[in-house]
Amino acid sequence: MSNHNLSREEAATRSALITTHSYDVTLDVRNAADPAVTGYPSTSTIAFSAEPGSATFLDFIGGTVESVVLNGRALDVALAVDQDRIILESLAAENVVTVSATALYSRSGEGMHRFVDPADGKCYLYTQYEPADSRRVFANFEQPDLKAEFTVHVIAPTGWEVASNGVEVARTPLRDDPSAALWDFATTARMSTYITTVLAGPYFKATDHWGATLDGGTRLDVPLALYCRASLAGSFDAGELFKLTKKGLAFFNELFDYPYPWGKYDQAFVPEYNLGAMENPGLVTFTEKYVYASRATDAQYQARANTLMHEMAHMWFGDLVTMTWWDDLWLKESFADYMGTLGVDRATDWDTAWVNFASKRKAWAYVQDQLPTTHPIVADIPDLEAAKQNFDGITYAKGASVLKQLVAYVGFDAFIAGSRQYFRNHEYGNTSLHDLLRALSDASGRDLAVWARQWLQTSGISTIGAEIVEDNGILGAVTLTQDAVDPLTGDQELRPHRMRIGLYDPDQDGALVRVDSIEVDVAGPRTLVDGLSGKPRPALLLVNDDDLSYAKVRLDTVSEQTVRMSLHRIQDPMARALCWTALWDAARDGVTPSSQYVSAVEQFAPAETGIGVLLNVLANAAFAAGRYVPAPQRDKVRSGFLSVAARQLRAALPGSDQQLAWARTLADMSRHSDRELPLVMGLLEGGVVIDGLTVDAELRWSLWQALAAHGQASQEQLDAELVGDRTASGHEGHALAMAARPDDAVKASAWKAAVLGSELSNEILSATINGFMVAPTALLDPYIEPYFQALETVWAERSIEIAGRIVRGLFPASQDLPEGTDPVAHPVVLRTDQWLQEHADAPRALRRIIIEQRSHLLRALTAQAAG
Repeated sequence: MSNHNLSREEAATRSALITTHSYDVTLDVRNAADPAVTGYPSTSTIAFSAEPGSATFLDFIGGTVESVVLNGRALDVALAVDQDRIILESLAAENVVTVSATALYSRSGEGMHRFVDPADGKCYLYTQYEPADSRRVFANFEQPDLKAEFTVHVIAPTGWEVASNGVEVARTPLRDDPSAALWDFATTARMSTYITTVLAGPYFKATDHWGATLDGGTRLDVPLALYCRASLAGSFDAGELFKLTKKGLAFFNELFDYPYPWGKYDQAFVPEYNLGAMENPGLVTFTEKYVYASRATDAQYQARANTLMHEMAHMWFGDLVTMTWWDDLWLKESFADYMGTLGVDRATDWDTAWVNFASKRKAWAYVQDQLPTTHPIVADIPDLEAAKQNFDGITYAKGASVLKQLVAYVGFDAFIAGSRQYFRNHEYGNTSLHDLLRALSDASGRDLAVWARQWLQTSGISTIGAEIVEDNGILGAVTLTQDAVDPLTGDQELRPHRMRIGLYDPDQDGALVRVDSIEVDVAGPRTLVDGLSGKPRPALLLVNDDDLSYAKVRLDTVSEQTVRMSLHRIQDPMARALCWTALWDAARDGVTPSSQYVSAVEQFAPAETGIGVLLNVLANAAFAAGRYVPAPQRDKVRSGFLSVAARQLRAALPGSDQQLAWARTLADMSRHSDRELPLVMGLLEGGVVIDGLTVDAELRWSLWQALAAHGQASQEQLDAELVGDRTASGHEGHALAMAARPDDAVKASAWKAAVLGSELSNEILSATINGFMVAPTALLDPYIEPYFQALETVWAERSIEIAGRIVRGLFPASQDLPEGTDPVAHPVVLRTDQWLQEHADAPRALRRIIIEQRSHLLRALTAQAAG
C-alpha cells in the first residue's frame, strides 16, 4: 500500500520533532526537449534540527533515488527508501541531508509539467505543487508548517528563460556543455515547500517595475515580469496586465501597511494548468487560458483581473502567513477570494465586481454547501488526499462571503487593523483559526468566538423567506422565516444574519426601483420585521437586498410574480442578479418547474446588460434544459431556447459581448439539438454572415463540435481544421470534436484512451472525456457498469489529479427519470449506492467524488419529477 498520503497526525509528529532551516536545490532539465528522456537529475540538500537520536522521513515521489547522505554518512538506499519516503535515522541535534535522485516529468499538471507546443514544437516546463507535489520534483519535508529558506539552481538550455521564487543572481555557461547554462537564484525568505516554483523554456518575457515610497521615506522597488509561450506572444496584452499589477500592488501595500515581502513579482501564463492560478511568492503562475487568442468578453477580462488580485493578496494571506495544516486552508483562500473582489472593486475601473461575486462565486458556494459532502469553512482535513478535495466552493466562495459579513459586523477599519496586526505577529510563520480571531477581536473589541462557531465551524446554508400579511395593499406583519439544516448532522443550525430588505415599485417610466429599505437582524426560525407595517405593499419585496448575507432567498408569491413578469425592469444590477439567483435556486431545488427558469431566460436575458450575469444565466438555462427538464418536454424546451439564441444572435448589437454570448450558447446547445444546425454550418462555411460577429478559432471549434455530435463532421474535416489551428487550444477542440461523434467505435476508442490508456495529457484527457459524454443515452448506457468496475483501478494507478478528472467526468450523470419512478429508485442511483456500500473502505477522496456525483444526479432527477 502506498505511503504517499501523509496524515495530519504524521505531519504533527514530524513538526514536533524537527525544525527546517534551509534547502539548496539543483534541477538539471537541459535534456527536457528530448521526448525520450522521462526524468531529470534532482539534488536537494536540507539543513534541519532534530531531537538527537530520533528518526523521521523525507518525502519524494519520483523515478529513482541514487544516493542519500546524512551528516556525511552515505545511507544504504535500498534500506532508506520506503516507497515515497526516505527514512532518516539516528539524527543529530543539527543535520544536513543530501538526496540525489531522478525526478520525472509530468503530463498531469502535477510536479514538473512538460509541454510541447504543437504550434512550433518548442518544449516548456513549469511546476505546480499545491497541496503536496513539490516532492515530485525534489526530496523534502512536504507539509506547510516546516518552512525554510530556499536556494534554487537550474541547469537548462542556454536559449531558455528560467525563473524561480528568488531573483536571478548568476547565469554561468557550462564548460563541459556549451548548449546549457547554470542559473543561480537568490535565497528566499522562509516559505513552505508547496509555494516554491521553477519555470523554464523558450518563454516570451516582458519586463517592467513598480515602486512606492514607504512611511519614513524608504523606497520599495519591485521588478515585474510577465511570461507566456512564444506562440502566444501576439495575443499577450502585457501592457494591460502590468497596469493591473501596479494597481494591485499599490492597493494592497497601502491596505495592509506591510511592504510587499518577496522582492520581485513575476507572473507566468502556462499551458495545461490545473488551476486558475497559484500564489508562488515572486513567481505567480496562471492558466494561459487568460491569454485571449480569440475574442473575450469584458466579464472574462474582469475575471482575470479578479484572479490576479486574488493571487496578489496571497503574498500576505497564505505566503507571508501560512496555515499550520490544511484544516485552516480557508485562512488563505477565503481571504484571497474576498480580497480579490475587493481589489477589483476599489483599484480598477470595473464597478460590477460584487455583482459578479454574488452571481457566480456565491452560486458555486451554494451548490457545494448543499452536497452531503459539504464541510465547515474550518474543515477536518485528516490527510493530503482530503486537502486536495477541499479546494472547493466552501473554502473559497462561502469563506469569502462570510468574511464579507464579518467586515460588516466588526467594521472595515477594524478588520483591516486586525489583519495588519496578524501579519506583524506571524510574519513568515504558521497560524490557525485562533490566531486570526485573536487579532480581529483585539482590533474590534468584539468576542468573535460565537460568530466563529456559528459561521466557520458549521455546515449548510440558510433559506430565508418572507411571510407577509397585508390588507388592501397595506403591509401588516412581515416575518422572515429561516430554515437551515446542517447536512452533516441533520440538526437545525439557525445562524444570525444581518440583512437588508428592499422595497421596489415601478417609477413613472415603469422601471422597478428601490423606494425604501430596512435592515434587520435575523435570528432563529422566525423574525418579525419592525418598521414595515403600515407601508404600501411593494411590487417586489427583496430579502437580502445588496447581498449582505450568505443565504438562499425564497421570493414571496407577489414578488415572484413581479419578477417573472418584469425582471428586466429592475434597474439595480445587484438586485436583478439576486432575483436571477432566486429563480435559479427555486428551479434547482425542485420548488418550481425548471422549464419556467428557461422561459424566464428566454424572456429577460436579451435585456440583461451585465455580461457576467448574462453568461451565467445562459449557462444555467442550458444546463436546466439538459438535466432538469423532464425528458418528454426536453426537445421542445431546447428547441425553443435555441430559437431564441439564434434570434438574439442576429438582434444583438453588432460586435457586442452580448452577441458573442448568444453565439457561444447557440454552438454549445447545438451539440444536443439539431434545430439550428443549418445556421451552425452556415457560420462555419461563411454562407451566413452576422454583422459584427467574428467566427474565430474558439467559436469555430465550438461549431465543429456541434456538427460532430450529430455525425455531420468527419475525421477528415476535423483534421483539416486542425491543420489551420495547430495551437494547444486547437488540439483540445479537435479532441473534443473527435470524441463527440455518435459512433460506437468512436466512443469505444475514447473510453479506451481515457480510462485504460495513459498517453493523454491532463487537458487532452478532459477534452476527450467531455466529447465522449456528448452522446445519446443509447451510446453511453453500455459504459455504466464498466465505469463502476474501473473506479478502484483508476484511483490506484493514476495521480489524484488525473483520477479525479476521470471519475468526475465519466460518471453517468445525464439520466432521464421514467414516469412514475421515485428518483432514489433510478437504476444509476441504485448502482451508485451499491458501489458505495460495497466499497466502504475505498479512499475517502474517491468516495467523496462518487457521493457528490450521486447528489448531483439525484437533484436533477428530483427536478425532473417536479415537472
